[in-house]
Amino acid sequence: MPSVMGLLEERERAARQRVEALQAELQEAEAAWERFVVARQTVAEVLAEPAAGEKAPLA
Repeated sequence: MPSVMGLLEERERAARQRVEALQAELQEAEAAWERFVVARQTVAEVLAEPAAGEKAPLA
């Protein structure tokens, strides 16, 4: 029969592995989110620029 300490250590290892996997997944999701933010900002800047040959709107 396994000891209580052994069972706790096993569960602790499993929990640590899960945390590490979730942290890696979170990093990937944050990187994707940042790419979308940059893409959205770039599109907004491009759309705000006057088209070639057009005059910029007067403020």
